[in-house]
Amino acid sequence: MPVIKDPSRVTARRTTIYPAPFDQGFEKRAKRALTGLLGLTQFGMNLTTLEPGAQSSHRHWHATEDEAIVVLDGVLTLITNAGEQNLTAGMIAGFPAGVPDGHHLVNRGTQPATYIEIGTRASEDDVVYSDVDMQAKKRGGIFSFARKNGDQLP
Repeated sequence: MPVIKDPSRVTARRTTIYPAPFDQGFEKRAKRALTGLLGLTQFGMNLTTLEPGAQSSHRHWHATEDEAIVVLDGVLTLITNAGEQNLTAGMIAGFPAGVPDGHHLVNRGTQPATYIEIGTRASEDDVVYSDVDMQAKKRGGIFSFARKNGDQLP
């Protein structure tokens, strides 16, 4: 049975899968992929740290993928259609599939904040980005990105 003794030592990725020009501004986000190391296939899991000023993603919602986060330390601001709410260590937030409520996390504090993100690994999904001119389709496990009018992004 796979065990990660110190997930903070897993190599962090500071890039994003978003195409240009939507890939900018994620250098202060450190995402550590845990799924493969644990041998999991049905859901994804990342240990993510947002440095001050960082955001988790562009505000978005998924048609077929559930998501949840568990705050481990620090203070994060959850931004949804309903507004803003501070999340602190021990708090959990869930984002059910098919609910058109764009969400993301921002660290507005002065210290890093760390959380675990968990999500379905559906091979088919549609993602709507609330505040930017981008949408995504996942088919056969592969993402493609387009503007909201359908024009493909690189």
